[in-house]
Amino acid sequence: MQPTWGTEAEQYREKVQAFLAEHLPADWKGIGALPPDEVHEWTMRWRQTLADNNLLAPRWPTEYGGPGLTETETVVLAEEFAKAGVPTGGPNDAFSIQMVGNTILQWGTEEQKREFIPKILSGEHTWCQGYSEPNAGSDLGNLGCRAVLDGEEWVINGQKIWTSAGHLADWIFVLARTDVDAPKHRGISFLLVPMDQPGVEVRPIEMINGDSEFNEVFFSDARCAKENVIGGVNNGWAVAMTLLGYERGDAAATFPVSFRIELDRLTALARDRGLDRDPIIRQRLARAHSTVEIMKWSGWRTLTAYLSGAHPGPEAGLFKLQWSEYHRRVTELAVDILGADALVPSGRAPASSFQTDDPGAPNDSASWVGTFLTARAGTIYAGSSEIQRNIVGEMVLGLPKEPRPEGAGASWKAQQQRS
Repeated sequence: MQPTWGTEAEQYREKVQAFLAEHLPADWKGIGALPPDEVHEWTMRWRQTLADNNLLAPRWPTEYGGPGLTETETVVLAEEFAKAGVPTGGPNDAFSIQMVGNTILQWGTEEQKREFIPKILSGEHTWCQGYSEPNAGSDLGNLGCRAVLDGEEWVINGQKIWTSAGHLADWIFVLARTDVDAPKHRGISFLLVPMDQPGVEVRPIEMINGDSEFNEVFFSDARCAKENVIGGVNNGWAVAMTLLGYERGDAAATFPVSFRIELDRLTALARDRGLDRDPIIRQRLARAHSTVEIMKWSGWRTLTAYLSGAHPGPEAGLFKLQWSEYHRRVTELAVDILGADALVPSGRAPASSFQTDDPGAPNDSASWVGTFLTARAGTIYAGSSEIQRNIVGEMVLGLPKEPRPEGAGASWKAQQQRS
């Protein structure tokens, strides 16, 4: 069976293709073909082009500045952009539009929507994510960052880690514990906190590839307005899961396309080096091909649910687990194909520290080694593979939870009281 779109969807696809043909050069090969020092400036111009044509936040309703596209049209747009090798927004829009923007539209009050949505769309606000902590990475229920209401403001103390783009953002959405007496996954609130204040300190963390995309963020009596709680006080867990669903759910449309483009490039690398007939390399390439096809079908299954009106939920963890483990394996294969050249990589390094290199990137050893170095992080950030397996087992398959040591709940509550 080969899934097909309806007539209206294909007509919209033709409109998207015409838009791309009008606004991209005739010899366009993908953003990865641009010189590295031109990528950021080009991306910002492209973001403005999308804004001028009302394509920056495609699923947002017209009353909040979006075009109000259907879910089907949104998916078609994402697919065609991925095939063309162009982003769907600017460098911060994965956090600002896709994550917190969509979450505010679903959970926020009308006042919150009017306050934050226009500034997200214009780019006036740039955002980062305050979820993980040193002792509460993928297990967000263990977080210890505290927020106490003081009159008209929340006072926040604690630490966040692995905060992508924290050194560039001026706002952070923070999960904080607002009731230490409540069970772990309750008593948590989702706060919108300005970064430009004395109580917020950001410390970059150098990654294995030399970049510093990740950061530590420390809150020392940092403050945000009382009304900057999304979804209600002590209801942050449900809001957080919604946001993670948006983070992972949209990937179902674009990641299979991106991974197919990357795998085709890897196959060409093996062919150029005369390894496409090596039986072990061929077997590993065949496994990669099968996995990409499975991801495509898994993505279609996820998209079918979304197109039927379902909201992202814990099943999105299946896709995150699938792509992150795949990408670790396939980049290890790339390094094996490069052989000794991987020890002294040369050429253009990846422009991003996340997922695949950009479409159109040359088959340089630096591109593959840089992607290899960051691929393992994909099994950790946005929920480690171990935690994803627990979520899938317990919340999707309905398997019993792992047994907890006797008295674990009491010791956790005592630790929170001490902190």
